[in-house]
Amino acid sequence: MTKLIFMGTPDFSATVLDGLLSRSDYQILAVVTQPDRAVGRKREIKMTPVKELALEKGLPIYQPEKLSGSPEMDELMALGADGIVTAAFGQFLPEKLLQSVSFSVNVHASLLPKYRGGAPIHYAIINGEKEAGVTIMEMVKKMDAGDMISKRAIPITDEDNVGTMFAKLAVVGRDLLLDTLPDYIAGHLKPEPQDESQATFSPNITAEEESLEWSKSSCELFNQIRGMYPWPVAHTLYQGKRFKIYEATPVEGEGIPGQVIEKTKKSLIVAAGNGALSLKTVQPAGKPKMAVVDFLNGVGREIQVGDQFGQ
Repeated sequence: MTKLIFMGTPDFSATVLDGLLSRSDYQILAVVTQPDRAVGRKREIKMTPVKELALEKGLPIYQPEKLSGSPEMDELMALGADGIVTAAFGQFLPEKLLQSVSFSVNVHASLLPKYRGGAPIHYAIINGEKEAGVTIMEMVKKMDAGDMISKRAIPITDEDNVGTMFAKLAVVGRDLLLDTLPDYIAGHLKPEPQDESQATFSPNITAEEESLEWSKSSCELFNQIRGMYPWPVAHTLYQGKRFKIYEATPVEGEGIPGQVIEKTKKSLIVAAGNGALSLKTVQPAGKPKMAVVDFLNGVGREIQVGDQFGQ
């Protein structure tokens, strides 16, 4: 039986961990996840999905704010694990920890060497990629730069967003890891070095990147909106206040970018730099998320053709 330390944080990671737990070949000695955080307007303390699963399964849990130099890392190194598996953990692993085990692999949600970093699914959608995927790679000190052990791709459809792709790729990552680990541990797979000249990066989304620039084409804005749904959510300004747009559809139309060019009882169409967007799900400042028809029948009933979104 292979003894493992698992490190991960969101639902994506929990799906991978659950897959490992379903196999009798592996013993999870410990689970490492990010500390509990305050979330939402009420700032309620919330456990990570990986912690919730670990508690359910009765697994030892470690939550260091930073692994390097922590007493938790010393305890982990003393467990006698054969290997480490990480999936969207959110911290760099110290070299000392990596050297303490026979192997360490990461389940990364991109087709490396493209989209190294913390937001690969977001950027794949925002940039209009036709496919996304998962790479199982060896862990090294440099971010997502280790040799690749296996890859698997799936298409990105126009109906997909960050939430749907996270769910799909979690299953892809789980299955790919379970298919890969036995042969890798047995030495039957030869990892392939990444082509550094082809490397691209996907750092965490900044607040500035959440803002919609209406001079972009409707297709670009459509990709940006679904590339930030359901988090962190794209936004614009309306009457000087933040106006979130969760879902929209590209349509034909022309006008001044950001200007309302059509309004009916059930639709609101805003011009882009090329084409237009039909808004579907929105959130005006100080109000809950709502369908555009509810917005138009409520707080948005005064909006008129010619009104302007954006700066």
